[in-house]
Amino acid sequence: MPSPSAPVSAERLAALQAAERERFLAEHPRSRVLAERSAAHYLFGVPLHWMRDWPNPVTLFVRSAHGAELTCADGHGYADFCLGDTGAMFGHSPAPVARAIAEQAAHGLTCMLPTEAAAGVGERLAQCFGLPFWQLALSASDANRFVLRWARAVTGRPQLLVFDGCYHGAVDDTLVDRDPATGSTVRRPSVLGAVHDHPDFTRVIPFNDLTALERALADGQVAALLAEPALTNFGLVPPEPGFWPAAQALCRRYGTLLVLDETHTLSSGVGGHARAHGLAPDVWVAGKAVAGGVPCALYGVTADLAARMQAVKQAAPEGHSGIGTTLTANALAMAALDAALQHLHTPASYAAMNRVADALEAGLTERLRARALPWTVTRLGARLELQFMPETPRNADDVRRHAQPALEASLHLFLLNRGVLLTPFHGMMLCSPATSPAHVDRLLNAFDDWLAALGL
Repeated sequence: MPSPSAPVSAERLAALQAAERERFLAEHPRSRVLAERSAAHYLFGVPLHWMRDWPNPVTLFVRSAHGAELTCADGHGYADFCLGDTGAMFGHSPAPVARAIAEQAAHGLTCMLPTEAAAGVGERLAQCFGLPFWQLALSASDANRFVLRWARAVTGRPQLLVFDGCYHGAVDDTLVDRDPATGSTVRRPSVLGAVHDHPDFTRVIPFNDLTALERALADGQVAALLAEPALTNFGLVPPEPGFWPAAQALCRRYGTLLVLDETHTLSSGVGGHARAHGLAPDVWVAGKAVAGGVPCALYGVTADLAARMQAVKQAAPEGHSGIGTTLTANALAMAALDAALQHLHTPASYAAMNRVADALEAGLTERLRARALPWTVTRLGARLELQFMPETPRNADDVRRHAQPALEASLHLFLLNRGVLLTPFHGMMLCSPATSPAHVDRLLNAFDDWLAALGL
């Protein structure tokens, strides 16, 4: 057996990946046919080009999804630890949400008016997430865009501050990078069609760096710090102890609004990471999973900020504010959100999620220790990541230094061929209330086989 501290050879990885690609093609003839048909009508062969962000040689087409399992077009079943990249965090088609959608569909889908359920939903939002005033959107991208307009309007400040490696959806202001040599904000090369010079209005600093945070805020030009409580899309990078209370205090000192985007960290506990850890943001944002997977997002604000928002809107001329879309808070989304708040955002849901996450974390950690592998399992609530580095990263630069995309791609395809689906980037895994010990065992057994195939 090779030394487990030594990297797996590129040749061995390439040979294993080639064999797994052939296996996938042989076992998925129906997906191959659907991919060929779709290529004639969809750019890149899929309705959204992100659907090709997987290491399999052709797209996996889905027949059905229930609980924590998928069935593909070829009839193979998968234990799903991707869960729609958090959209299905409570499981696919949770029964209370499915019933609410079916019932509402018979009574209207969209009216551009509030439904009778709206008052109760507002009360439940305040109770669950701890902020008194709310607005809805169709996606977290929309919600973040709208929040940034509000933040700049009420503060009169032009600048946005984000952390290096953050992800806040398709919000142009946040699709920028930090130059590690100079610390300056630069254009992200992969972003298509950018015409505005967002680096002029967005500042980027390292995560977990309070000195850099104070330096960025000190001139009084930053309207808002828009942040995930933990980086989740650039590898899982949790906050260091004491970071967020200190960061919150700095925002207050310099008059900068603190906006926490919990689209991914909602899995931390009932009410999200902020509620679980006693944080008090000015604005709280969530999408994807908040209504059980139906397109819906929301943002809540403090009473003080709500008064400022209403004042600035009333002082503006009549006309389009640039905030909102016609389908926002449609009847179908409101019905799903109402059901989710009553039946999914509960201590029982999170207890079930955490039980299986405990087992998965223990199983992965045991295997790494038994082989003395210099890898890490990082945990945040029901979300885990297997990281090919000796310790949990502190910031995005730590992730960059240890990046092993070929190893990640090998893990993903190998597990997929054995009935386990991971999120298509990094080694991210999410547990739902429907995830069972049997699903965890399937993942751990496939992981054992992968390690053996690598000679570890």
